[in-house]
Amino acid sequence: MNLVSTITGLPYVGKTTLFNLLTGGHAATGAFAGAEAETNVGVAKVPDARVDRLSALYAPKKTTYAEVTYRDLGLAHSAQQHQGGPSAQKLGDLRTSDAILHVVRAFRDASVPHVDATVDPVRDLASIELELLIADHAVVEKRLERIEPELRAAKGAEREARERERSVLRKAMTSLEAETPLRDLALDEEERRAVRGYRFLTLLPQLVVANVDEADVAGAEAVLAPLRAAAAAHRHESVVAVCAKLEAEIADLEPEEAGAFRRDLGVTEPALHRVIRATYDLLGLVSFFTVGSDEVRAWTIPAGTQAPAAAGAIHSDLERGFIRAEVIEWDRLLEAGSEANAKKRGVVRTEGRDYVVKDGDVLHVLFNV
Repeated sequence: MNLVSTITGLPYVGKTTLFNLLTGGHAATGAFAGAEAETNVGVAKVPDARVDRLSALYAPKKTTYAEVTYRDLGLAHSAQQHQGGPSAQKLGDLRTSDAILHVVRAFRDASVPHVDATVDPVRDLASIELELLIADHAVVEKRLERIEPELRAAKGAEREARERERSVLRKAMTSLEAETPLRDLALDEEERRAVRGYRFLTLLPQLVVANVDEADVAGAEAVLAPLRAAAAAHRHESVVAVCAKLEAEIADLEPEEAGAFRRDLGVTEPALHRVIRATYDLLGLVSFFTVGSDEVRAWTIPAGTQAPAAAGAIHSDLERGFIRAEVIEWDRLLEAGSEANAKKRGVVRTEGRDYVVKDGDVLHVLFNV
């Protein structure tokens, strides 16, 4: 799947620095124009030691990691915008995301101005959340006005669909008027289908990235506690800490030196690893692998995906003509040392259409079209 995550937040919080860290990009940082400039777009390869080890076993011509497309899209709340809120273009870009990475400022560097004068990550989180609530409210209000004449003219199945849509929209309006994000609504699959096309902003899963001071890296939990409490009040929302300035400095070091520096600071892994893992967890995603002398590759699918649909992530023909899949856990394959040895040991399984692909599975798909 093509995973798209949008980095957003107020000006001067470190969005573009984080974007550059994740994608290896060189987008300009430090200007208030971040709230108004064009959106930066880049791709991050998903670090996965399992891919590295499988690649070492097969020595393939090509090794392909899973990827996440990141967009760096700055917002300013209405108090900083003459037009009264984020632009329609930026809101449209946000709506095409699979998840929102909301960067909030938790660092205290006095040389970096704050648009609201003081550092308060919980307040800033609520500030942008309110802008997204207002944007969703406008969409729901407009659609409810238009759906009434459509209902009067509709008949049969079309009328039933419109009535179902109106019912979900009314439920959404009640939530938004209470300043409650739509991801807190317990919508069933049929209700989600009825409003899927609107891509409501507050329905998207949200990862809150607290950009902390270097001095707080080792004890970040004290800084994160208020944010975790705020996020815990909502569904599909989680929190992770990074020190973007420090990570940017480490990124310029040689790998061995960078590793030693992180160990001294008590930082166990790069920001890229933590943010992507948190995003996968938030979205309920897993990875499976295809292997061979030509390519070792990671594929991203939602947890709970059955084998034919997982095969379809590779190519639509594989899903259409799916017969069965040979499956082995990645670590058992490494223990065996080869597929031939794995089959001799009896650790390669044959699975049918109902098999749910697990994180770390290695698949060979048998198909006929």
